[in-house]
Amino acid sequence: MPDVERTLSIVKPDAVAAGAAGDILSRFEKAGLTIIALKKMQLTQAQAQGFYAVHKERPFFKDLVKFMTEGPIVVSALEGPDAIAKNRELMGPTDSTAAEAGTIRGDHGTDIERNAAHGSDAPETARIEISYFFNATEILAPVEALPA
Repeated sequence: MPDVERTLSIVKPDAVAAGAAGDILSRFEKAGLTIIALKKMQLTQAQAQGFYAVHKERPFFKDLVKFMTEGPIVVSALEGPDAIAKNRELMGPTDSTAAEAGTIRGDHGTDIERNAAHGSDAPETARIEISYFFNATEILAPVEALPA
């Protein structure tokens, strides 16, 4: 039986502006993931820089921060069996031009930056990313129910 995991998902400004947030969220639920926390927000420059700090030495960092602060995002914590892999499969490849139709990025992204969605890549990353956006009282499922 697959492990129950949590992952973070961000519907990026391009997809929110295009009115795709509802479609993207419904794909998670149809795939068996439960939305356990949800909010719509506008990232400040400091918040975007903090979230993407792992990329601060990369040449695309400045453009990424600018993009992520240009409009509202929809952030969710998802839970379910193999949630990380399932979310990444639903999203498709990072570069939307290489993503198949039927994936989030294939249907709603336009390129490698404006790719509609972000998802955690590992359990430890998911824990850090979820706690960046949500405190314990904002998450519906009890943390104690998850394996350490």
